[in-house]
Amino acid sequence: MELALASAIGILFACGIYLLLRARSFDVILGLTFLSYATNLLIFAGGRLREGQAPVLRDGVAPTLAQHTDPLPQALVLTAIVIAFAMTAISLVLAMRSRADNGSDHVDGHEDAPADAAGGEDAR
Repeated sequence: MELALASAIGILFACGIYLLLRARSFDVILGLTFLSYATNLLIFAGGRLREGQAPVLRDGVAPTLAQHTDPLPQALVLTAIVIAFAMTAISLVLAMRSRADNGSDHVDGHEDAPADAAGGEDAR
């Protein structure tokens, strides 16, 4: 289970970084989303993977981490999910506004024109 989780975190980080380096706005937003998913999994894994353990104290059970799972990473991940959702919504609104103003979804605001076949110069 730990190997699968570590692999998933690595793949999500790699995909997120790759998409952040793209020139399109949607790719950058998707990359940020993948990075937030990977970070959430990393925080969650930091609290130790425990199946069948309650995050709250119960009567008759010793209040140690051997009997319970740590509730702090779960609370941090829940908060990070809400923050990532708000960040994604704001990024999408900004990308849509940029697309409407510039007519392009490139991050820098304009597409590179294809090179002229005869002269090899930009056709701007």
